Amino acid sequence: MTKFCLTVACDTSRGIVAAIAGFLSDHGCNITDSSQFDDIETDNFFMRVSFESEKGVGLEALEADFVPIAKDFAMMSAFHDESVKMKVVIMVSRFGHCLNDLLYRVKIGALPVEIVAVISNHMDYQKVVVNNDIPFHCIRVTKDNKPEAEAAIMKVVEDADAELIVLARYMQILSDQMCQKMSGRIINIHHSFLPSFKGANPYKQAYARGVKLIGATSHYVTADLDEGPIIEQDVVRITHAQSAEDFVALGRDVESQVLARAIHAHAHHRVFLNGNKTVVVQASPGSYSSERMG
Repeated sequence: MTKFCLTVACDTSRGIVAAIAGFLSDHGCNITDSSQFDDIETDNFFMRVSFESEKGVGLEALEADFVPIAKDFAMMSAFHDESVKMKVVIMVSRFGHCLNDLLYRVKIGALPVEIVAVISNHMDYQKVVVNNDIPFHCIRVTKDNKPEAEAAIMKVVEDADAELIVLARYMQILSDQMCQKMSGRIINIHHSFLPSFKGANPYKQAYARGVKLIGATSHYVTADLDEGPIIEQDVVRITHAQSAEDFVALGRDVESQVLARAIHAHAHHRVFLNGNKTVVVQASPGSYSSERMG
């Protein structure tokens, strides 16, 4: 049986769930997981449904037949084949912990994505990327060539038919134009000290101030630097007995984990943009095993 999921976002209205359930039943589909959220502050409704097509109804037929329901409720809706891995381009500079973590997770099947290219403004990780049979592109960025560099980046993305860009500690600021063009399709990771401890060596600054929690934030990229809608966050507790080097090591670990979880949720179509926030619907316990992230 083919496994699909349907994502829906629209204004709150009576009968949405019944209409979707009835549609899937009429098309010989069995629902295996369903998550929804009704935002009472904005009157926005979000829903994700996993289902199996028991009668062999294909994606195109489902999309075409669902059009009247989507129109009735003014829905933004999409059907996805859960067997198809999302194509991702990773961008990295000189900190490789997130890149290496993602390469490993993809290799063991813990992330449902295909890394179709890695882009860097340095050559540090060319060998490790090529050794994973992934195309590596070194695109230098300077103040003078930024428009040309971003055009080259977008060419790699478009030629690879990538659906998502992951900034795995890529240390160049993207232009407003690129952020707008790829809205909702660029995920970034950074430490959670912001707005404190800006600039160089944030972990050493935090150590000097006796910080007791180190965290990381993964979010969608917008024109407002490091202020896009948050997808995932986490923290790790530290003590006075740990060194500045310990801060850095723990920070790298939590950054890697948070970024991987954000990509995992996005790749499974569990993240909805809701103004300046996100809605991240969770898998039910019974369906979690099929989406488990190692």
